Amino acid sequence: MAYYDKENECMDRERLIELQSERLIWQVKRMYDKVPLFRERMQEKGLLPEDIRSVEDLKHLPFSYKQDLRDYYPYGLFAVPTSEIVRVHASSGTTGKQIVVGYTRKDLDDWSTCTARQLAATGADKNSFVQVSYGYGLFTGGLGLHGGTEKLGATVIPISSGNTQRQIQTMIDFGATHLCCTPSYAMYLGETIEEMGLTEELKLKAGIFGAEPWTEDMRKAIEEKLRLKAYDIYGLSEIMGPGVAYECDKQKGMHICEDMFIPEIIDPNTCEVLPAGSLGELVFTTITKEGFPLIRYRTRDIASLNYEKCECGRSFVRMNKPQGRSDDMMIIRGVNVFPSQIEEVLLRVGGDVTPNYMVIVDRVNNHDTLEVQVEMSDKLFSDDVKSVEFVEEKIKSQLASVLGLAAKVRLVEPKTIARSEGKAKRVLDKRKL
Repeated sequence: MAYYDKENECMDRERLIELQSERLIWQVKRMYDKVPLFRERMQEKGLLPEDIRSVEDLKHLPFSYKQDLRDYYPYGLFAVPTSEIVRVHASSGTTGKQIVVGYTRKDLDDWSTCTARQLAATGADKNSFVQVSYGYGLFTGGLGLHGGTEKLGATVIPISSGNTQRQIQTMIDFGATHLCCTPSYAMYLGETIEEMGLTEELKLKAGIFGAEPWTEDMRKAIEEKLRLKAYDIYGLSEIMGPGVAYECDKQKGMHICEDMFIPEIIDPNTCEVLPAGSLGELVFTTITKEGFPLIRYRTRDIASLNYEKCECGRSFVRMNKPQGRSDDMMIIRGVNVFPSQIEEVLLRVGGDVTPNYMVIVDRVNNHDTLEVQVEMSDKLFSDDVKSVEFVEEKIKSQLASVLGLAAKVRLVEPKTIARSEGKAKRVLDKRKL
């Protein structure tokens, strides 16, 4: 079994809870002293730092929200002077003012530990070559996996995103054994490599794919095209970046680095903490971060937690793959729809279509409409019209079964839906325009 940090990853659960309690008490005290917004919210609840004596008291603390990060942009929630911040990252700001997060040297070292754990869990070691094809810069993906690769002692290939032909040539020439990028870009790389007839040249063993939702069917498709084992990684800039949770080789959920982050599942409507195993909104508290700590941050991701000990020996709780985001969920004619449900149907259709699609939601005469555009395969494109119509009807029927509502399905020519080297844009909701 491959570990990077076995002493902590396999820590006795009782000791882990003691450690979490110690670190939570420390974090609450320093945030009360150093972050005015947190202190105000504690006071509104009639709480003092000494009221928090263990993780059992976590449920009494106030929540944090993404809007807080925008309201106090750029540095208003930092818990150390900016002279101690050695790096900042930021979100793209596509849904509003970008959010900014800061890291001390220790924060960066802890982050590298998280991603090194993921790499080791995939079988990477000092002899591995890790091609990091996440974007570098303000986005946390590239530098997050970069740091973990160096900490593990493996060789990092810091190619960043873009220039697909160069990505592939570098992958082959440099002997990349591990690939880190978004799942949609991994799929695109696989398609391109297949078209170029270079599949046999690959030396890939494993891939670490995250930053966007993807299904088990997409995992299988990527594994077939790139001839590797695909691993999921979870993170968000507000909490740390990639590496907050990671898959082991058992792939029965992602282990959360509980020595640094305490997870909870709450009812998104009532905000009550739900029992273990329940499906609800994922909430995180950072208990080691110095620069930009957060208490009970509402991620909007819908997930569940499994506290049973994993066969791999790790004691860290496992989070199941998020089923969607409460703020990404579309409500169409009163039905809750997640893009991942649509993707799952398309991947089950097989070789007649590709996993590239676009969901278009509109409102016509006060009635919600749903159209799914899907790229057909080269083979189907060269086939007769009846074959295309048959596949459209097949997809339409399966979508109706899964979603519980009717959708218009339109197959489009190969390579006509825009590809993305970052996070794939899958939904166009014209109701919001």
